[in-house]
Amino acid sequence: LKEENASLRSKINKLQIFSETQADKMRKLERKLEENKIKEEKEAQDLEAMVQHVEQNLQLMTKRAVKAENNATKLKQENALLQVQLKNYKTENEALRSGQSASLAAVKQNADLALQNLLTIITNSRSSIKQLVSGAESLQLVADLLRSIDRITEV
Repeated sequence: LKEENASLRSKINKLQIFSETQADKMRKLERKLEENKIKEEKEAQDLEAMVQHVEQNLQLMTKRAVKAENNATKLKQENALLQVQLKNYKTENEALRSGQSASLAAVKQNADLALQNLLTIITNSRSSIKQLVSGAESLQLVADLLRSIDRITEV
């Protein structure tokens, strides 16, 4: 009976040690789980902040693209007006050459001025069109980034 009692006590001690080991492992796993939860929450917050930042950038780029489109339209209209003026100046120039109007120098000066204005408008419109294309490319990049973020969120 004493031997059996000693054997049972030994088994109880072993089970208590095993139980304490398992409890330690459980506490470590619980801490690790809590750390992982905190880490995931931080990552989710960071991702949300990034999405908001991207959305703000998208809105800003959209405004810039609209502004560039409006500017391009305005410059196209101005370009068309200057082309009409240039045509009128050319007609006037031809009329002056045939002796129907004022001096040839004044017509040449008007034509040169119109040409300078036209070249300035063309240069400005090219710049605005380049900005518009750049804005469209940026919007495409942001859209691709948002798609990637959606995929990351799904994963």
